[in-house]
Amino acid sequence: MPRVRKFFARLLLTALASSTAMAQPGCDKPVYLTFDTGHMGVAPLIAETLKRHNARVTFFLASEPTKTGGTTLDDSWAPWWRERVAEGHDFGSHTWDHDVFLEDLPDAEGKVTRFKVRTQAGINPPVVRELSAEQYCASLKKVGERFLAMTGKPLSPLFRAPAGRTSAALLNTARACGFSHVGWSRAGFLGDELPSQAFPNAMLLEKALRDIKAGDILMAHLGIWERQDPWAPAVLEPLMTGLEQRGLCFAPLREHPRYAPLFAPQFTPLTAPPPPKP
Repeated sequence: MPRVRKFFARLLLTALASSTAMAQPGCDKPVYLTFDTGHMGVAPLIAETLKRHNARVTFFLASEPTKTGGTTLDDSWAPWWRERVAEGHDFGSHTWDHDVFLEDLPDAEGKVTRFKVRTQAGINPPVVRELSAEQYCASLKKVGERFLAMTGKPLSPLFRAPAGRTSAALLNTARACGFSHVGWSRAGFLGDELPSQAFPNAMLLEKALRDIKAGDILMAHLGIWERQDPWAPAVLEPLMTGLEQRGLCFAPLREHPRYAPLFAPQFTPLTAPPPPKP
């Protein structure tokens, strides 16, 4: 562990010395940093860090409890989300209630029309319940309706299932109502939701800097209730600096080759063809 602590200290000093670091213009080695909502206690710090690095990322939103006693999508956070829109980030759904998929529930004919989920967000006690395909779809869309009301911007056609848990039937349900799923790369699991005693920040930073490669999708949160030693204040700055020093840069998912075609209808005005001549 002393070796890890020395490594972490060295990277942190480098990051502090480069507090005005900017992503390399025209970088052809992007990584796709994403954040799921959380208790929001570290959200201002994360936003400032992204601005220092001129980094555009993707946020996945659910209505979760915050440390200030409200929720991530209430009126008190609307200005924060509007600022992120102005900075050019992308935004997707994370289901309204943070419903973690557990299993498909086939009907008598074997067709999956319902899902068992565990609704678990922040400090709220978990509740196991059933959702119809229509209810799951409505949960995805409800985030978009609230986001549009807060910011005036439509949500992207992307969603991330809480905990990354899905099934073929769940993905088909989401696709039918306009949402494609985004997981994360193996190396892109940044570990901020793991217990800090077993997975200290220095260890997580070292692993990320060693394993992340161009094209990876990275995943962290806007605050994790259970982690005693918060990840973002210790890791985000040196992580971004270290990746930039390797020639990597940060891009939103609208620039990912797999997802870029999904954004075309939203960001490119469509002109109806002229009516046929009689």
